[in-house]
Amino acid sequence: MDAQAVTARHRAVWASGDYPRIARDVVAPLGPVLVEACRIGPHHGVLDVAAGAGNAARPAARTGATVVASDLVPDLLAVGRAEAEAEGLTLQWEEADAAALPFEDADFDVVMSCIGVMFAPDHRRCADELLRTCRPGGRIGLLSWTPEGFVGRMFATMRPYAPAPPPGAQPPVLWGSEQHLQDLLGAGVTDVVAQRRTLRVERFADGDAFRDYFRAHYGPTIGVYASLVDDPDRAAALDRDLARLGDEALADGIMEWEYLLWTATRAQPSESSQSA
Repeated sequence: MDAQAVTARHRAVWASGDYPRIARDVVAPLGPVLVEACRIGPHHGVLDVAAGAGNAARPAARTGATVVASDLVPDLLAVGRAEAEAEGLTLQWEEADAAALPFEDADFDVVMSCIGVMFAPDHRRCADELLRTCRPGGRIGLLSWTPEGFVGRMFATMRPYAPAPPPGAQPPVLWGSEQHLQDLLGAGVTDVVAQRRTLRVERFADGDAFRDYFRAHYGPTIGVYASLVDDPDRAAALDRDLARLGDEALADGIMEWEYLLWTATRAQPSESSQSA
């Protein structure tokens, strides 16, 4: 599969379903968490990579920062733009591939991504773009689901039923591993702070409700089920496995979804050379 086909497939996955609804219903608290961790404020130039509908970009704009929200999926950007305008916020919305960002070197004081860039297939190229677009002394901030947490286990549950990933694609939840980020970004950053935290989710009454919600609205889950349209037995098995996962994670109507909150300072050129 060539690069253009991989990009088209990735765009189609996230254009399916209704990710802005998930952002509002479930993961809305995460954007402000990342903005606070990056210490974003007035006079900062901020790039939100794989911003979706702006779950982190809009909270950044509320601080008075100048914000560019970039994403591969135009439909998500359109939703974010409309929601920002309704709130009276001004942001720049740019269609862009996280692996080939259309911005100059060292253009931004803060480069961040909130459960976004982790889903791009080529981790190395995306990491290099995060470093390239952040000025030396600026901040890079990432919030990613961990492999061991609930979302990581959800992807592990779906993996046996899913089509093969594109050649060379790495699992998204690796971005929630401190060692993986060290391998990707370590030579280009200093002052790393990595914290494992949890998102409290109280939306689902039981595993069936969790499964049905994600089957209806979440692009990756929709894609797996679409691949099983001619195999109802395997689709039914996935139904059972996802519902079981949800039931096991629920305690008194509450789920705790673990994520890695990671921030660092973009190293000065001399520091990067010494680290390399």
